[in-house]
Amino acid sequence: MNNVNKKNIFIASDHAGFELKEYIVKFLETNNYSVNNLGCNSNLSVDYPDFAVLVANSVKDNLLNNKNVKGILVCGTGSGMAITANKIKGIRAVNCLTTELADMAIKHNDANILCIGARIVSKDNAIKIVETFLNTDFEGDRHQIRIDKIHKLTNN
Repeated sequence: MNNVNKKNIFIASDHAGFELKEYIVKFLETNNYSVNNLGCNSNLSVDYPDFAVLVANSVKDNLLNNKNVKGILVCGTGSGMAITANKIKGIRAVNCLTTELADMAIKHNDANILCIGARIVSKDNAIKIVETFLNTDFEGDRHQIRIDKIHKLTNN
């Protein structure tokens, strides 16, 4: 794994994603990422929007001073987390089931939060998706024009 430009990671889950989130946290810590685990702390039922907002606001607030910030959210399908996180201005959250989706979400969409479905994605595949998400670079150019258009939608 590339040790250059390690990212500061904010991560959270709901109860359905707790086990996979903990697995991802161990992987990230083993690979010397700065990990901010914002919960949840067990598999007892919680509301995923609460944790999606925590991560989305943390990513948004830290992007102002540090471009090496990313978020990871884990729930049963990844969908609820993505829908909620995308309500926060400046957030581009994507639900990825494959490394190909994660690769293109960064290259073309400059995604800043990865959402993963613990009931859909295996632990091994989740790690591959996380690695791709964290080690792929935004291509910019024509894609930046599109990102700017997306951000104008939240400024109205």
